[in-house]
Amino acid sequence: MHIRQSFDIVSLFAGFPTRNPVLRPFLAAIGLLVQLLVLLMLPLAASQAQEARPATLLLENVRVIIGDGSVLQDAAMLVADGRIVSVGQRSNMEVDESVEIIDLNGKTLVPAFIDSHAHLGYEGHRSWGGSNYSRDNLIDHLQRYAYYGFSAVFSAGSDPDTLALEVQQAQLRGDFDAARFLFAAGMAPPGQGPNDQFLVHALALEQQTGQKILYGVANAEQATEAVQQIAAKKLSVIKIWVDDRGGSQQKLSQDLYREIVAAATQNGIEVYAHQQYASDMPGLIEAGVTGFLHGRIGADLGMDIARQLGQAQAFVVPNMGLGELRREAIGLDPFLQQSLPEAVAARLLESDRRSRIPLRSTAVEAELQASFAALLDAEVDILLGTDAGAVPDHFFGYTGHRELEIFVRLGMTPMQAIVAATSKPAQRLGLDDLGLLRPGYSADFMVLENNPLEDIRNTRSIESVYLNGRALDRERLAEGFTH
Repeated sequence: MHIRQSFDIVSLFAGFPTRNPVLRPFLAAIGLLVQLLVLLMLPLAASQAQEARPATLLLENVRVIIGDGSVLQDAAMLVADGRIVSVGQRSNMEVDESVEIIDLNGKTLVPAFIDSHAHLGYEGHRSWGGSNYSRDNLIDHLQRYAYYGFSAVFSAGSDPDTLALEVQQAQLRGDFDAARFLFAAGMAPPGQGPNDQFLVHALALEQQTGQKILYGVANAEQATEAVQQIAAKKLSVIKIWVDDRGGSQQKLSQDLYREIVAAATQNGIEVYAHQQYASDMPGLIEAGVTGFLHGRIGADLGMDIARQLGQAQAFVVPNMGLGELRREAIGLDPFLQQSLPEAVAARLLESDRRSRIPLRSTAVEAELQASFAALLDAEVDILLGTDAGAVPDHFFGYTGHRELEIFVRLGMTPMQAIVAATSKPAQRLGLDDLGLLRPGYSADFMVLENNPLEDIRNTRSIESVYLNGRALDRERLAEGFTH
């Protein structure tokens, strides 16, 4: 059909009405030229169409970490139209000549990770603050997550709602490839909530955009009204702050957060908590909070609270790296350098505040390990979350891999850490097609050069990242990030 249309173009130009017979051969030549250009463009158009649609792939001779605690050795995975079709032994899979077969030579497949606690939009890498928040910056952050092998990220209560919803819709349309963007409404006493530095920027951003970020509630009536407003926007999570910030803010009272949770439950909305201390957890558990975005791991979180968490089936995000990495010369880490301009990495080298090998108190480390063990013994769902973006220089994607290293140091096995980064957050955040390498799930995964079950640091050995069955151009992304 395309060829016939191009010949019609030749006829059209050759028969173009003109009173000058000398022009007729030139018009015919122009028609022939147009025909040739069309023919030359056809392969490009076909190629672009092929790129837009995920290819059918068979990845074979590979270790497959499913994401539920199981692993398949010397296995294969078939992917078509962005979904996983089959996972198992290669001998059980019949494919035709149209399937692209990739021999991974003993490498490892692992589901793409999910960050259950972050704050997108404010980090500018050369600066930090609400003035950086924009559609483009939000997409940049989601693409940084994708670069580091993440399929989704939950931004916890600090996003202008209209802009955030617009970016979600653009992503659903396929306007850009990146980690999926989830966000929550934020709620606290009026004019309060995030840390003091963050709060100034969030309130200024509200005023600048005219969009809602923080719902201030001072009584039960305001709490009910705010929840109804959030429900009308079809948001599924409310994040509450129960923290007086060392006396600089008012702490959300127990009576008030009970009203919030009750109203949210009636509207099918979950409530996650930022709590000041582990001692705040029992009251929040009793109120019906389903998740804690700061674990407050340590001596105060012992077996009693761990059991309460387990019985209530509430999840915990430890967020250990937020405190640790700010004391470390992370600018020396090649894994981070891949995604930062040299000038940004240079300010994160050894200094009075940052050490190459930070010292850890033996006593504190023992307390952390005991608290972590209590959560594991009580079978509490521990989720990967980083609080990335809440403070300057706590970077997206990179900090997730570092958090898993801390999990293993404190007592998890590498397999448990991977489950905490994949299927557990997918289940708790309602992402029913992510977090597992199983038939029917979205083909969101990493190809790792080395086996992370032998050393959790091998999650850094990323050869490629696939989202919706398509390989990311990580080299192009890195070039954009570093420049």
